[in-house]
Amino acid sequence: MVDDSARPVILWFRRDLRLEDNPALNAAAATGRPILPLFILDEMGEGRALGAASAWWLDKSLRALDAALRTRGGRLVLRRGDSEAELRRLIDQTGADQVFMNRRFEPEAFTRDVDIAHALRHDGVECHGFNAALLTRPGSVVTGTGKPYKVFTPFMKALLQVMPDRAPAPAPQAAFTPSDPASDDIDDWGLHPTAPDWSGGFDWSPGEAGAASALAAFLENGLKDYAAGRDVPGRQGTSRLSPHLHWGEISPRRAVQAARQAAAQGRVAPAQADKFVAEIGWREFSAHLLHQFPYITDRAFRPEFDAMPWRADPVALAAWKQGRTGYPLVDAGMRELWATGWMHNRVRMVVASFLVKHLLIDWREGEAWFWDTLVDADLASNVQNWQWVAGCGADAAPYFRIFNPVIQGQKFDADGRYVRRWVPELRALSDRWIHAPWTAPAAVLAEAGVRLGQTYPRPIVDHAEARQRALDAFKTLAGRSQDEDPQ
Repeated sequence: MVDDSARPVILWFRRDLRLEDNPALNAAAATGRPILPLFILDEMGEGRALGAASAWWLDKSLRALDAALRTRGGRLVLRRGDSEAELRRLIDQTGADQVFMNRRFEPEAFTRDVDIAHALRHDGVECHGFNAALLTRPGSVVTGTGKPYKVFTPFMKALLQVMPDRAPAPAPQAAFTPSDPASDDIDDWGLHPTAPDWSGGFDWSPGEAGAASALAAFLENGLKDYAAGRDVPGRQGTSRLSPHLHWGEISPRRAVQAARQAAAQGRVAPAQADKFVAEIGWREFSAHLLHQFPYITDRAFRPEFDAMPWRADPVALAAWKQGRTGYPLVDAGMRELWATGWMHNRVRMVVASFLVKHLLIDWREGEAWFWDTLVDADLASNVQNWQWVAGCGADAAPYFRIFNPVIQGQKFDADGRYVRRWVPELRALSDRWIHAPWTAPAAVLAEAGVRLGQTYPRPIVDHAEARQRALDAFKTLAGRSQDEDPQ
């Protein structure tokens, strides 16, 4: 008879690649048994394959997690394939009779996890699920009638009332399994690009330590003027925590607590901390919406938008992806994305609005491109934010809100710092002309070395004409929002 106290328990890592404030790890440690840390690369079990930038991040984050475990006498076991099959194989090899995991709430992953838990329980293996990714579990923040919130502001008020008010838990002292069983070699997974390696401009530090450093830098610098600074792409005014939060290298609870603690200590104004907490709340809102309305991954939340007359324009779509639209702020954002795997939040809204409304290209095309190129490509946030811009999501921007990329640049990049960094061919233009170079006198362009249509493209669409075309298209939708007239 096998001594149960000697059986290892499996700790199944997924989007919780950290040791601090990890409820599944804490519960596994409480058993007193050896812990067998596991990560399974299940490319078919979650509905979508990883985007290329996400794969780059995962490669680095798994290496960091393995290194952290090795300092504690353990290591990370890597397996690739069907999640249930790999779990069963590991159970057979080790005699483990318990699996601890932090739940996934995306539609495909959630359904898979439920099926696995039921199947393993039938065979005498207990699965213990916890919430490590969100402030509250989806379904716990509902209206007075028990329905999901579809508007953010009341959701946020309700969230603040119900989210647990407890400090993040430190990493426990635990006994990790150091040797058997065998593990894949992460180099064999090919997550890091090689032919070619396009990640040379990725200036990130994936892993739990990198997340802690990013949070510390934000608390020291960005949080003090967050409400206004977060809108200025030419400076470091955002937290840059989004990829760390997505991969679970830091818990949202820790981020919230750190901001509130900074306010309580007088290091930042309470309003700045509250604004940051609200942004964490928007992430939460997106996750709850996706869990409760799983169809929004590929269909409009508002069904009338299924009849939207989107245009098929591969030439314009390619120009948008390449940062060759002729609108400097749009092009700067798309080039930043390609070079760094990230884009400033304000600019994300501008480039998304340009694709959907100026070009009348389906939001799903943009969402797919962001999924492949963002290191923080989170399914819920990506889908919700694209639908918000397109006007077809929950609590979305009204259909007539069409960002003018020139005005957005003049307002939020007034000194042209952002555009000059990412669109260097316009660097010599003065602030007056840099956001609309086609309006500059010929002599100004010549002096700056700008030849429209040669060194920098002319606008691929006229703003006024594109705006009217979009308004006309949106007005054809039955049941559209009857908000105030855009004129």
